[in-house]
Amino acid sequence: MMKRVAAAPARRISADEAAALVQSGMWLDYGGVLGQPDLFDAALGRRIGELTGLKARSCLSVRPRAIVEADPEGKHVHWVSLHFSGYDRKKHDSGLSHYMPVNLGEIPDYYRRFIDPVDVLVLKTCPMDENGWFNLSGAQLWHRAVMERAKCVIIEECASMPYVMGDETGIHISEVDYIIDGGDAPLPELPSVPATEVERAVARLITEQIDDGACLQIGIGGMPNAVCSLIADSGLKDLGIHTEMLVDGIIDLYHAGKVTGARKQIDKGRMVATFALGTKKMYDAMHRNPDFCFQPVDWTNLPHRIMMNDNVVSINNTTQIDLQGQVASESDGHRHISGTGGQLQFVRGAYASRNGKSFICLSSTYEKRGERKSRISLRMTPGNIVTAPRTDVMYVVTEYGLVNLKGKSVPERARALISIAHPDFREQLEREAYEHRLIPRGFF
Repeated sequence: MMKRVAAAPARRISADEAAALVQSGMWLDYGGVLGQPDLFDAALGRRIGELTGLKARSCLSVRPRAIVEADPEGKHVHWVSLHFSGYDRKKHDSGLSHYMPVNLGEIPDYYRRFIDPVDVLVLKTCPMDENGWFNLSGAQLWHRAVMERAKCVIIEECASMPYVMGDETGIHISEVDYIIDGGDAPLPELPSVPATEVERAVARLITEQIDDGACLQIGIGGMPNAVCSLIADSGLKDLGIHTEMLVDGIIDLYHAGKVTGARKQIDKGRMVATFALGTKKMYDAMHRNPDFCFQPVDWTNLPHRIMMNDNVVSINNTTQIDLQGQVASESDGHRHISGTGGQLQFVRGAYASRNGKSFICLSSTYEKRGERKSRISLRMTPGNIVTAPRTDVMYVVTEYGLVNLKGKSVPERARALISIAHPDFREQLEREAYEHRLIPRGFF
């Protein structure tokens, strides 16, 4: 771990004084998820009209950002996101938020090699302890890599942040320029949404493929959480966790006694994640709990790390898959909706793991402007971004079945995917596959 050395001893200042340090043309970095500052952001929002050419970078905004709200025409700040939340998506629709394509696990390297030094980095952390350390809480991510090249580091303390365990979770006061007292405001929460019958059907098919001792990566969404619910009620045991995002479903598994990590090859006995976003139940569970281990995102997400554990099971959602197996999980045509995140890296890492499995799950249909459409299609919606190439995709699951695309030719893939499409669309998909020679005449 490389330590930054501040030019002078850290000073405690108000949020308004910290915001006054920002000048036109600067690059700001707000970090990501729970680590994003609020008091500093509000203070900077109050003076955004004084600035021009300001640029700011963040990831998964969990609250409205004052500097964006105070600049509704985008005249003063250029807002860049490494992964969209619902809020970021809405701002993108208004032309106020812009996506940077990334594999999440590579971001520390981007900051060290390709991204210009940040003028001001502002992070929310736990209050400083008696030894001069600020704990990064449930937002480990790439924050230490940004610090290495930041010209100015400001810490916004927040007493409600859970204190987490891990190998690189601290920032020492000697690395910090300024400190803001952030109070103890409640943390943002991501409520768990009850699973639909379709999601439960998909979850049942996936759960049947999981063995005792498997090491799980669970993505965000109803289907992965439905898998957790089924596992909690199953006979499975000795599961491990090596994931990007800690979700409430994993906490349910932990409380049900299903997670021991006893059969992991690395981080044995510990549940590993790089960030957390959920409910107070999660934040309470991980607070000062040695069973949880928060690591930088290049430890959790790079495929050569993921594969160090055996029997890795990766479970992620998608929104569209074509008949050759290309997976589009982050856009709706040219409208960006989320991000690549760690999906591709976990698909690859799980496959490379000894006896590993990766699952891409989706409902067979969706509604758009009152019309029902198939998520399995001949071709991608124009403008859609391919998140996982056809060469990487392993298991695909809908409520109508589960197929493995590894080792299958294009005609075999098309047939397999048609078999798990909604019955109302299978005949049309097969006709289109023949017309475009994905399935040749006489193929059995």
